[in-house]
Amino acid sequence: MSAIPAPTVPQPAQADNALTGKVRGAGAERAFRALCWIALILPLLLLAVLLASTVRDGMPRLTWDFLTSYPSRKPELAGFLPAIVGSLWLMGLTAVIAIPLGLGAAIYLEEYARPGKLTSLIELNISNLAGVPSIIYALLGLELFVRIMSMGRSILAGAATLALLLLPMVIMASREALRTVPRSLREAAYALGGDKWASIRQVVLPMSLPGVLTGIILSLARAIGETAPLLTIGAVTYLAFVPSSPTSAFTAMPIQAFNWISRPQKGFQVDAAAGIVVLLVLMLLMNGVAIWLRARLQRRINW
Repeated sequence: MSAIPAPTVPQPAQADNALTGKVRGAGAERAFRALCWIALILPLLLLAVLLASTVRDGMPRLTWDFLTSYPSRKPELAGFLPAIVGSLWLMGLTAVIAIPLGLGAAIYLEEYARPGKLTSLIELNISNLAGVPSIIYALLGLELFVRIMSMGRSILAGAATLALLLLPMVIMASREALRTVPRSLREAAYALGGDKWASIRQVVLPMSLPGVLTGIILSLARAIGETAPLLTIGAVTYLAFVPSSPTSAFTAMPIQAFNWISRPQKGFQVDAAAGIVVLLVLMLLMNGVAIWLRARLQRRINW
C-alpha cells in the first residue's frame, strides 16, 4: 500500500513571488481597461464635437425653404431640394438592383453551392471586393455603364455603380444571416415533405430576415454618403430642376454639399453645414429603422 504524500507547504519566498505576480497582473489589467476606456471615449468625443460644430454652423439655414428650394448663385436663396430628391432616386434604384442580386448570390452560395475550389475562390473574391476603394468602382461604372452601355450621366448609371459597390457587403451580410438559422429547422422542413426551395422560402428566409434587412439598410446608409463614384460618373453639381425619371441628370446631397464647400463665399459654407446636417439626419434615420426592424422581427422568432 503506497503512502499518501504529504501536502506541500509554500515557502515564504514562493508566497511572496505569487503575491507580487497577482499585484502586477491586477495593475496591468487596470492599465488595459483604462486604455480601452480612452479608445471608446475619444472617438465619441471627437464625433460629438464635430456634430455640435456642424449643427451650430448650419442652424441658421435649416428652414423649410432650404429643404424645398432650388440651388441659387446667392447663398441666402440656395436650396437643397434637387439633391434630396436625387439621393432618394439613387437609393431606391440601388436597392432595386442590389438586393435581388446580393440576396440571390448569398442564397446560392450558402444553400446550393457545393464546397470546392471554385466556391472558395468566389468567396475569397467577394471578401476582397468588400475592401476595394470606392473610386475603383467609380471608374468601372464610368466605363461599363456610362460609355459601353450608353446610359449616359443618368441616375440609372449612378445607381448601377452604387449597386456594384454594395453587392459584396449585401452578400456577406445575407450569408451571415442565413448561417444563423439552425440546421435542425431545415431538416424539420424536409421531414414534413418540403423540398429545398420550400425549406428556403418558408423557413430559412423568414428566420434570417432580421439580419438580412439590417445588413441591407446599413449598406444603403453607407452608400448615401458616397461622393467619389457619383462625381466620377458625372453627377452635376448645379441642378435647377428635380429629376423625374431614371434617365434624368442628377445631383446628390454629398455632391451638393461638396460644391458649396468649395465656393469662396462665406454664406455657402453655412449652406454646406446645413446640407451635411440633413444628410446625417437621413443616415441616422436609416440606421434607426434598421435597429427597429431587427428588434421587431426578432420578437417573432423563437427557436
